[in-house]
Amino acid sequence: MAGVIAASIITYGAGGAFANPLTPFRYESQAQRHCPADVVVWLDLGKGIYYSKRQRRYGSGLTGSFVCREEARSNGYRRSLLGLR
Repeated sequence: MAGVIAASIITYGAGGAFANPLTPFRYESQAQRHCPADVVVWLDLGKGIYYSKRQRRYGSGLTGSFVCREEARSNGYRRSLLGLR
């Protein structure tokens, strides 16, 4: 009985932890169509950070994709401070 209660608590607690699904795109225009009210960023999946359009590394690298900023944030990715003024 205690095992069932513990499993219920774990299942219930994990339900609120799900983030919005991350939808990566190859092209910036595809990402913008997916989230017209959000800002598109370049997500470097290898480093776990994203770059805004005004940063030099935006759109470059082999391990990245264009994504919506809010999806990136809700999945735990952080913004890069490189090149920001």
